[in-house]
Amino acid sequence: MSKLDLKNISENLIDTFISAGQLSLDLRIQGLTKKIKSDNTPVSNGDLEVNKIITEKIKKITPDLPIISEETSDNKSLNDLKDFWLVDPIDGTYDYINNLNEFTINAGLIINKQPVLGLIYAPAKKRMFYSYGEGFAFEYSNNKVIKLECSNSFDKDSIKFVSYSNKLKPEIEKIHKKLGVKEYVRMKSSVKFCVIAAGEYDGYVAEPRACEWDIAAGHAILKHAGGSITDFNNEEIIYGKKDFKNPSLILKSKNIR
Repeated sequence: MSKLDLKNISENLIDTFISAGQLSLDLRIQGLTKKIKSDNTPVSNGDLEVNKIITEKIKKITPDLPIISEETSDNKSLNDLKDFWLVDPIDGTYDYINNLNEFTINAGLIINKQPVLGLIYAPAKKRMFYSYGEGFAFEYSNNKVIKLECSNSFDKDSIKFVSYSNKLKPEIEKIHKKLGVKEYVRMKSSVKFCVIAAGEYDGYVAEPRACEWDIAAGHAILKHAGGSITDFNNEEIIYGKKDFKNPSLILKSKNIR
């Protein structure tokens, strides 16, 4: 495969993400149609419409790379995936269908089983995040491009994490204590990765849950902003596993060691 122009790919997708985000909001105002999938999670016509827009654009830009999306079965049975896209058209469908605002649109490009590019858009918050290499992570907001470098001002006495639950499991509580976490705030969807990359929070810990398409884009953005992502054993996260299931996760800003 010829060398990919990651900067060009990511910047060519920004307008598509913003347009898809506006469509997701318009469809929600009109009234969503919903059903429950075989894994007992909800899906709406908004998920499917956004998926169509994002994947069609990606196919045009990188026609030779397979796309693995949460909402389709395409390519999920391929063996030994190394170079591919992971797409979650609506991460946080529960929030989306219940008129809450933390849902996101996600695409991560995996090369040699590692994330090299990520895009995340939070339509209700109008926050667009993207990255395409170490030192090249950005937020595009109000027609301005802001470089993401995790937190530049750091106070070890006020370390603040995000959590997917208000109640911590014992293993997570133990890791929080080890890292000196003083408080945590509940937050859903992949926006967790972005607020750490933006320096608004310092980290996130989760036991094995969700799937690769939930974290690939955020992994790229946080890593490229100077943060780190490992499992509980300090091992790197590898993509393209047969079941696409995530291991445990520890996300840290560059100031947490």
